[in-house]
Amino acid sequence: MDSTRTVLSFQHPDVTPEMLQSIDRIIAENRDKSGSVIAVLRECQHVVGYLPVELIDYISAGLNLPKSHVYGVASFYALFSMKPKGRHMIKICLGTACYVKGIKEVLSRIKNTYRLSEGGTCEDRRFSLEAVRCLGACGLAPVMVVNKDTHGAISADKVIDILDSYA
Repeated sequence: MDSTRTVLSFQHPDVTPEMLQSIDRIIAENRDKSGSVIAVLRECQHVVGYLPVELIDYISAGLNLPKSHVYGVASFYALFSMKPKGRHMIKICLGTACYVKGIKEVLSRIKNTYRLSEGGTCEDRRFSLEAVRCLGACGLAPVMVVNKDTHGAISADKVIDILDSYA
């Protein structure tokens, strides 16, 4: 931050000093830009991986905006997450074709193996799990997407081997 401002203090276990330097740069570059809240939140989320409430408070102070305004934006848009996410996002299709072909067993195996719930993240933050209604790949049912990789015709027996390939 520039020397004309009071330096804000910020500590969070998920934010390293290097991350904080990037966040300070993002805030400084956007401080005087009207309507920059979404861009700042997006860039800061990219740096940290999510937006802890303490970071939202830090951003609001850095942009000289009310906390309620910045929090309102962060909580309104689905692209922002205030919960930690895993390094790899697993999306499991629960559509009719996938359901009929055994996706429930696949989902159960993932949950039990990684102690993971739908909408949750592993303790080690390796995976986040999301159940979706359709992935648009019914011909490959049952289907799972990990990050941007689509895996079709998966089974409970194969799914752990697939996921183990994601470090």
